[in-house]
Amino acid sequence: MPHLTDALQEINVRIPYRYVISLNATDYEISMELSKMMTMRTRVFIVHMPSSLASRFFTKIKKIGLMKPGYVWILTNGVTDNLSLIDETDIEAMEGVLGVKTYIRKSKDLEEFRARWRKRFPGIELNVYGLWAYDATTALAIAIEEAGIDNMTFSNVDLGKNLSELEALGLSQYGPKLLKTLSTIQFKGLAGDFHFVKGQLQPWVFEIVNVIGTRERSIGFWTEENGLVKKLDEEPQSRGALSTWQDHLKHIIWPGEANCVPKGWEIPTNGKRLRIKFLKRTGYTDLVKVTGNPTTNLQEVKGFCIAFFEALTQTMPYDISYDFFPFETRDGKPAEDHNDLIYQVYLGKYDAVVGDTTILANRSSYVDFTFPFTKSGVGLIVPVEDQVKRDNISFLKPSTWKLWMTSFFFFFLIGFTIWVIEHRINPDFRGPAKYQVIIIFWFSFSTMVFAPRERVFSFGARLLVITCMRSLLEKGENLGYPRTSFIFGKLKESGFTPSSLIPFDSAEDCDKLLRKGPKKDGISVAFMEVPYMRLFLGQYCNAYQMVEEPFTVDGFGFVFPIGSPLVADVSRAILKVAESRKGRELEVEYFKNKDETCPSPVTTPDPNPSTTSR
Repeated sequence: MPHLTDALQEINVRIPYRYVISLNATDYEISMELSKMMTMRTRVFIVHMPSSLASRFFTKIKKIGLMKPGYVWILTNGVTDNLSLIDETDIEAMEGVLGVKTYIRKSKDLEEFRARWRKRFPGIELNVYGLWAYDATTALAIAIEEAGIDNMTFSNVDLGKNLSELEALGLSQYGPKLLKTLSTIQFKGLAGDFHFVKGQLQPWVFEIVNVIGTRERSIGFWTEENGLVKKLDEEPQSRGALSTWQDHLKHIIWPGEANCVPKGWEIPTNGKRLRIKFLKRTGYTDLVKVTGNPTTNLQEVKGFCIAFFEALTQTMPYDISYDFFPFETRDGKPAEDHNDLIYQVYLGKYDAVVGDTTILANRSSYVDFTFPFTKSGVGLIVPVEDQVKRDNISFLKPSTWKLWMTSFFFFFLIGFTIWVIEHRINPDFRGPAKYQVIIIFWFSFSTMVFAPRERVFSFGARLLVITCMRSLLEKGENLGYPRTSFIFGKLKESGFTPSSLIPFDSAEDCDKLLRKGPKKDGISVAFMEVPYMRLFLGQYCNAYQMVEEPFTVDGFGFVFPIGSPLVADVSRAILKVAESRKGRELEVEYFKNKDETCPSPVTTPDPNPSTTSR
């Protein structure tokens, strides 16, 4: 079993459960172990046991109901090579089971030997182990002859010691010579070509069988050279990205005569309900909100994230039973960090996390995320100084012609100033006088519409074209971020000191801090993820604006343990809901603006088009 486990893990097949059944187990003990299997999500089982135990085992499996559609049972050759020893009644209980067995190619010598065997030992079937034993005896005889050993004598041993039967046989002085000769023996035996590879007898072909009725049916073969093939004498099929097992094996009859291929797992109806954790928020309750139900005196969980999860469960091909549990500190206050919440899933205390949890690379190292169900990104929010209302084309109608002339003059002054600073040290600003004049005008014009092509080297010139993030870092002013968000860590990595980072719990708290400003213990700007930003600007679009996206993230995702079979199905369901009418209705319902003068964040891509022109 350890070797089998290692081999499966090498091809990324995970073994979540292991069951050990004693050879002397009673029918009751077998039934108890099988009852545990019914509560597990896994529906693929590998059976490795003697055929005598397997006959009782599968009789109980069928009786309990583990041989219905959706289950997959795979036998190792320990059972499959001895199917002939199992009673037909017990084999009927194994219908739909797959097995791997050692392939014995038919030959004239083998048929003649079987005929002699049946005549001498009627009623006793000769299996592959009997054929191997016969070939091993033949190999030993050949090795003794080739080694020229006439007398196999053994040295005496101390019978007073506590020795095993093998050790009590004693030692032969011809042992090393016989072992060396035996390792080189090769001949065509009853079971096939007989030879040793690294001291082990290597069967070169395995046969894949499917149990149907009271017999086994061959559905393909496996060879080391070609892998899976339907027939040994056929050319191996291409193993491209679109290749499936149907291209390499014959049709399979699954347990319960199922028409479709089992997916290998499902949520058991008699199993435990999913324990889903969520972060209980004090702000941004449009995403996650806990309210009391006066009728039932129970707490209800609402919000966009919860509603989206409940909607996707309705599109999945099976029912999911679950209960929500809030994540709080011991004194009942909200938790401080999403990482602590996610860690509960890693520890196995809960089955999933549903809420405003951002998909991050470091988090995905110990949990699995679904596809994102919200837009991604982090926005930088700043106050809009000009509160004067203007229409969308107001920037085309300046008060006087002097405004245009002043604007162009200062653009030219910037270009000329940069040329003065840079032309002695920067080759991009050198050349003939005509070329340098063109550079000045070109740099002046380019600063109005896009970043200039010419690089600037000196510190003095950089001050004129510095970016917003650098400006904030150099000024050292206070910045705001949502409490429990990963943004705090990102800002620290960018060089901001923890003392300059001020958390807020709600849109109202953020507005108060921005209105105070850094001089009155407030903040100069705020960093928010896109969903928070949409809610904030939907309430304060006339006072604030997003100016850049300093960080790139993948949005909100649902959290499951690594290897959870739910991740793929939930991700597919997320795409279905997002593309459906239900998804659009949830966007409108939970991201509607509290300030009706603000544009819709769903229908308008720009969160604040009225202030973009300003």
